[in-house]
Amino acid sequence: MDASSAYQDSLPVSSDALLAQLDGWGIPYILHTHVPLRTVEDAKGVEDQFMVPGENALRLKNLYLRDKKKRNYLVTLQQDREIDLKALGAELGIGNLSFGSADRLLENLGIRPGAVSPLAMITGAQKGVAFYMDAAAQEADVIYMHPLVNDRTVSMKRADVMAFFEKAGVEVRWV
Repeated sequence: MDASSAYQDSLPVSSDALLAQLDGWGIPYILHTHVPLRTVEDAKGVEDQFMVPGENALRLKNLYLRDKKKRNYLVTLQQDREIDLKALGAELGIGNLSFGSADRLLENLGIRPGAVSPLAMITGAQKGVAFYMDAAAQEADVIYMHPLVNDRTVSMKRADVMAFFEKAGVEVRWV
């Protein structure tokens, strides 16, 4: 199965259910649909369809990581930031990091590879996943991310993203 909305009903929380939860919480978003995106390069190929010129937007890359003690982390960074996992582990004070498997991604964040997103913390918060977000998010007006599937993107104002984290019980650690 791929990470598109065609298979969202096989997820612990479907994309439609997440969007309904945002609506229920009164958290606004703009939904964009597009071809399935698997990489930052794929995203760059379609983002001109919905990006607003002059907007101070944060476009993301998301890393699902584990340490030697089998603790799980979701690290969300500006999409063009270079990543050195060893340096990142040292900066976070958690030692060596490696990528988590697709099975663990589904188990701990309720999503498939290609759809990793801060919004997956709707599941991750209950599973004990630690969440780290790029400090650049504090300066962004709008943040673009997948709503648990990779053929949809939501744009949300920074304050609305923070409201989601609060409602979902997510502690944001800045990096």
